[in-house]
Amino acid sequence: MSTGEMRRVTAINNGTVIDHVPAGAALAVLQMLGISGDRSSPISLVMNVPSSKHGRKDIIKVEDRELTQDELDRLALIAPKASVAIIRSYSVAEKREVSIGSELVNIASCTFSNCITINPREPQDHRLKVVNGDPIELRCRYCGRPQDMDELIENLL
Repeated sequence: MSTGEMRRVTAINNGTVIDHVPAGAALAVLQMLGISGDRSSPISLVMNVPSSKHGRKDIIKVEDRELTQDELDRLALIAPKASVAIIRSYSVAEKREVSIGSELVNIASCTFSNCITINPREPQDHRLKVVNGDPIELRCRYCGRPQDMDELIENLL
C-alpha cells in the first residue's frame, strides 16, 4: 500500500469477501443474499473504488457468513467476474470462483408471465439456457423467450 493510499475497510475474522463486483451492483448482491441492515454481524461495503482489472468495482465483506454454492450460482448473474474469498481467523481459507455454466437450473424463473414454469399446476424446473456469457444473455429452455436481466435479478429464487 503506497503512502497516498489507506485501507478503506478493515479485515474480518471469519466470513466472506466478495471482490470485483461491478461498480454499483453491490446493493443488488446484498438483496440477492437476503442481507439487510438488521444483521447482528457487521457488513462492510465499498462502492465505486478503482480497479486495475475493471476500472471501477464494489467490494462486500460479510462477517460470520460463508456463501453456499446456490448463492454463488445466483451471484454469477449479477457479478460474473467476482471473486469470493472465505476468511477464517483473519486468513483466506478458500477461494471460490463464480462461474456461469451452460444452463441455470432453479436459480431464477422465466420472466415471461405465460411460461409453463410459472404455472403451479404443472411444476417444472426453472431452466434458463446461457446463450452468451459476456454480456450474459439467457433464454428459457421451455418457452424460448429471451430474459430481461434486470427483472430476472429482482426475482431470483
